[in-house]
Amino acid sequence: MATRSDHSDVPPTRTIDPIDPPPASDRPTTAMLKGDIDSGRTGDKNPVFDPGLSPLGTDDEAAGTPPSPFRVALARRYENVERWMKGARRTGAAHNKQDGFPVVFVSFIGAVGAILVVGIWMARAV
Repeated sequence: MATRSDHSDVPPTRTIDPIDPPPASDRPTTAMLKGDIDSGRTGDKNPVFDPGLSPLGTDDEAAGTPPSPFRVALARRYENVERWMKGARRTGAAHNKQDGFPVVFVSFIGAVGAILVVGIWMARAV
C-alpha cells in the first residue's frame, strides 16, 4: 500500500534539468524560439524547462495567422544577438541574487514600534 511519502503517482518533471539550445535552422519554428528562451540563450531566465499552459505561438495559430519562418528567424536573431550588441542590459538586484537589506521596511517597523512604545508610555502616565 502506498503512503503519502511515496511519490510514484507523480509524473517525472523536466523543470530541473538544463535545456540545450536548439540548432540553427533555415526554417525556424516557435518551438525553437521557446527553446532559445528556455536554454537561457536570450538572458531572460535560468536555463531550465519552463512549462506553460499555452506554448509559444499557440494563440497565433488559433487565430489562423501562424508566424512565418522569416518572422521567427527575425525574433530569434533579435533575442539572441541584437539585444546584446550594445552591451548587456542592467539587471536588477534580485536577478543577481543580491536583494540587499530592506532599509525602508525595517525603518517603518521601527517607527511603528516607537509610536506604540510612546503611546503606551503616555497612556500609563495619565
